[in-house]
Amino acid sequence: MLAILHGSGYICGNVALAAHNRGYKVNYFKDLKSLEIGDEIIYRYKNIKLIYVIVEHKVIKDTNIEVVENTNENMITLITCVENNPQNRRCIQGKLKF
Repeated sequence: MLAILHGSGYICGNVALAAHNRGYKVNYFKDLKSLEIGDEIIYRYKNIKLIYVIVEHKVIKDTNIEVVENTNENMITLITCVENNPQNRRCIQGKLKF
């Protein structure tokens, strides 16, 4: 399952998405931990295609909700679990490429 988080933008602001990385038939974020700063994320919504450049790759506490709050800046935030570490989440953030 892939979820757009409540309060986030769909194409403007902070597009915040969460998904599983293992343990399910479909694991959309299974390769998230291999992403690096400077890699690109391609996001499609309806007939719109946006490209983001990764600027942040970090592990955060599961209580850190600030990273998924909407922003004035156009960005994307991807959240998934950290293997065998249930109180933490992997957080990838990218800025819109122009």
